[in-house]
Amino acid sequence: MTFELAMLAGGCALGLFHIVLASHSASLQHSYRWTASARDAPQSPLTGVAGRLSRASANFGETFPLFIAAVVLAHLANAHDGRTIWGSALYLGARLVYLPLYAAGICLVRSLVWNIAVAGIALLIWAAALP
Repeated sequence: MTFELAMLAGGCALGLFHIVLASHSASLQHSYRWTASARDAPQSPLTGVAGRLSRASANFGETFPLFIAAVVLAHLANAHDGRTIWGSALYLGARLVYLPLYAAGICLVRSLVWNIAVAGIALLIWAAALP
């Protein structure tokens, strides 16, 4: 398995971690009975850490498909160089840092870290387009 595919596998694990954290924090706020229900009754919006974890999970869901596509494109283009290694490492590393920053409510640094993850995706696309 290439380094880039290993980073992709790590991203899958991080995605599951996002879902579990967001789900349990929502259950703690709204109750596990609500979680187990059909959720037909309207519920107040999540607040505090639960709200931030939910939004962080949604944000991960917006960028991860692009990361998957970029890794697969680079792999299919047989591009494996510093750009793909750095790009995949930057994406996963930044997303690992992003989650606790968002949960803690740290804003400006969190935005910088998000941009680092996006730069990682851009490096992968560059490598795929110009191997």
